[in-house]
Amino acid sequence: MRRLFPVVLLGLASCTPVNPSPAPAPPPGVSYAWVTFDAAGIRTSGAVGAADRASGRALTIDDPVRIASVSKLVVALGVIRLVEQGRLDLDEDVTVKLGWSLRNPAFPRTPITLRLLLSHRSSLRDEIDYLIPVGKSLRAELANPKAYDARHEPGTYFHYSNLNFPIVASVMEKATGERFDRLIARLVLAPLSLDACYNWTTCSDRALGRAVILYDDDGSVLRDDLGGKQPSCPAVPAADGTCNLAQYPLGENGALFSPQGGLRISARDLAIVGQVLLNDGRHRGQPFVSPASISAITKPSWRFDGSNGETDKGFYCAYGLATQSLPVATKGCRDDLFGDGRVMVGHAGDAYRVRSGLWVDHKRGVGIAYFAANNGTEPPYGRSAYRAVEEWLAAKLP
Repeated sequence: MRRLFPVVLLGLASCTPVNPSPAPAPPPGVSYAWVTFDAAGIRTSGAVGAADRASGRALTIDDPVRIASVSKLVVALGVIRLVEQGRLDLDEDVTVKLGWSLRNPAFPRTPITLRLLLSHRSSLRDEIDYLIPVGKSLRAELANPKAYDARHEPGTYFHYSNLNFPIVASVMEKATGERFDRLIARLVLAPLSLDACYNWTTCSDRALGRAVILYDDDGSVLRDDLGGKQPSCPAVPAADGTCNLAQYPLGENGALFSPQGGLRISARDLAIVGQVLLNDGRHRGQPFVSPASISAITKPSWRFDGSNGETDKGFYCAYGLATQSLPVATKGCRDDLFGDGRVMVGHAGDAYRVRSGLWVDHKRGVGIAYFAANNGTEPPYGRSAYRAVEEWLAAKLP
């Protein structure tokens, strides 16, 4: 599972603009949607393919899809709103809120903070399953030493790990006394008037009826064939198949509603999130978060210097709080998604055969939200570390 502000330009090396050959259009069977926007509204949009193959329902820009790791950026907006309210501190040891000690066994004296978790510098690794079933606890799972990088102290090394975000969600629950899916709806989704949700629980009936069904290579359903109804269990069921969330102890298992990738959102609504970034934290003329908070999220906390992190073949080279910055002109970086050296901030997503992205160009005042579903297990790469389908969609941004 896989940013926009003048301050982002500091510390990022510029790339020499090039005139790349356009990536080929997506092959048959791929369904895709995109919205380009500026601070005022939509500029261009489109959708191609089926949202539901069985019924023949065509995809539109209003159909919610599991947007994968772009979900992390929305979690960061929720965290920063709680920081503004004084209920969270980015640099506080998360042990304080969790009520139990979160420590890398190799570095037992080094605190792990929300800032480190959100920027993937916590030393957590996806060597254990971050999809934790109902009835199990995050604390018990994180007692496994395999969850940690024994070679690098927290704060010193970048390693992208989905496991960070269930911890973030647990901290949010402990700080507020609200279940994550409902909390993120109250903090972010509802104030922005987004008909979006994590694992479907707070979406409208209309959204449920427009779900984008995700298919495997053989045509079988991977996710979200809802039939217009709430899923019987919005989380990973317990080993015995039960899904009793009524007695869930808040903060025990922040993985339940997939904060790392489980946001269901349409291309149109995702563009509204991008507009908040372009408008320095304002939504429809009203403050949503402060410009300083947008800067805190989008300013890179880490930038690859050749040895201080793992880039996934040049994909990650500068990262803030749940936001990527690109491109970076450092040897080993191949992150120029747009192919012309323009400085972008946002996040990419990759899960269940979906490739997605939300990207903003603060200098030009424009952005793009997109996704492509049913790409197959290994869609071809483009000229960068991104897949060709992502480069093709990104090229729709003027």
